[in-house]
Order: sequence, then structure tokens, then C-alpha cells
Amino acid sequence: METGLKGKVVIVTGGASTIGRATVLAFAKEGSKIIIADIDEPQGQKTASKAKELGAETVMVIKTDVTHVDEVDNMVKTVIKEFGAIDVLVNNVGRPYDKDLVSEETKELIAEEMGVNLMGTINCTKAILPHMIQAGKGNIVNIGSEAGRAGDPARVIYSTSKGAVISFTKAVAQGVGRQGIRVNCICPNTIMPTSREEVGDGSAFHPRTGIFNVASRTDPKYMGKREKALERLAISRMGKPADVAPAVVFLASEGASYITGQTLSINGGISMI
Repeated sequence: METGLKGKVVIVTGGASTIGRATVLAFAKEGSKIIIADIDEPQGQKTASKAKELGAETVMVIKTDVTHVDEVDNMVKTVIKEFGAIDVLVNNVGRPYDKDLVSEETKELIAEEMGVNLMGTINCTKAILPHMIQAGKGNIVNIGSEAGRAGDPARVIYSTSKGAVISFTKAVAQGVGRQGIRVNCICPNTIMPTSREEVGDGSAFHPRTGIFNVASRTDPKYMGKREKALERLAISRMGKPADVAPAVVFLASEGASYITGQTLSINGGISMI
């Protein structure tokens, strides 16, 4: 299928690691011009080098904290100055911070999690939309979560923030469709990196975070949780970043030109809603 993405300007937030990294590499194979907007600049440069090997027309890394409006605005200004347009935005940044019980959450932790998962998406979309509206075209793909669709009692704030991303997707899609802009959302289930190469220091999967310890795959406690999770899946394996990236590329492509405001689950069949 001809995607029409060759030479297109694509911004991937959180593009240095895991799903973001796989997405960058998938667009690279299409010959796109790619901007990696990530707080982890060293890992971003590693991903950029790999993307160039795979055929990206050009790759730029811009250190960006999506929770800071001034950094987002500066990133967008840099991209417009360099390329003159933004064709695709992938709002990928997100991470869970939750305690097991919502009653244990501090207001600071709640604000941080909502800031990264929801406000980061809003900030980037708000900064980029005027340029897409002026051009009369554009594609935005938001990365939500299956937790945002079905809920997760162990990740209440994360579920809430990602549920809001789904609603944001629908509302923006309705508002800008007549300006030639499509907006869709992808909701992965838990996606695990397959190698240390995919994980930078800024990733929630980095061993030091303790959220998903890549280095402890043989730990009995970790393996027990993994086996329990696998029992709930129709496809009996854990998801990996490369399972998500092709869907992002498709939704941004000409092949999806009549698709907007939709939510696509990539979840191994853990739920079918």
C-alpha cells in the first residue's frame, strides 16, 4: 500500500524509547522527515541514528518536556523554521505513576501524571493545530491506553488521564475535520520492550524506575505477574512496541483518509469493546 508519507514532516513525542522509538523507525522506513521530541536527548540520538539507517529522509532530535508550554512552542517553531510544515503529530508521551490505591495518591503525583499523559497531548496539539489549519491538512495520532477504555483499579489516575485522551481525540476530530485534519487514537495494552536497546534513561521501562524492570525478567515475582496477565489474552504473548507502530503509520497514511475520531485497541484481545 502506498502510504503517501515519503518526505512528510512527522513529529513523535517521546520518540526515543519503546513505542515512540518503534514508531520513529516505522516512519523512517517510509522515508519521512522525522522529529523526535523527547526529554531523553542521548537516547533520542541513538534512535535517530537507527532511523537514518532505515531510510528516513532526515531526523532531528529536539529536547522537549511536553508539560512545559514554552518548550513545546519552541519545538514547533524550530520545526516550522526548518521544514515549513508539520504533516503528522504523534502524541506518544505517557507513563504510569500510580500507587495501588487511589487513596494513596498525593496531589503532586496526580498533577504530574495528568500533566504528562493528558496536558502533554493538549499542549502539543494546541501548538501544532494552527499550522495544520493554515495548510488545510494534517494528521494527529494520540496514544491512549486500554486502561483508558476499560479502567484499571491499580492505575486509577493513569486510566483517567488516558480516558481523557480518548475524549480529547473525538472532540478535536469533530472540530477540525472540515479543515482537512484527521485525529485518531490508539490504545495499547501493556507493551513490553524486547531489548535494552529500546529503553532510554527517560523511559518508564528503565530498570531504575522500578515500574517495569527490564533487567528482572527472571524474577519470580515479575514472572508470576506476567503469567497471570497472559492468561487474560486471546493472543498468548505480551505486546511489543513493533505491534503498535504499524497502526500509527496506517492512521497517518493516505490509506486511512476516511478515518477520524476513532479509537483502535491493540491489546492482544484482553478486551473486545
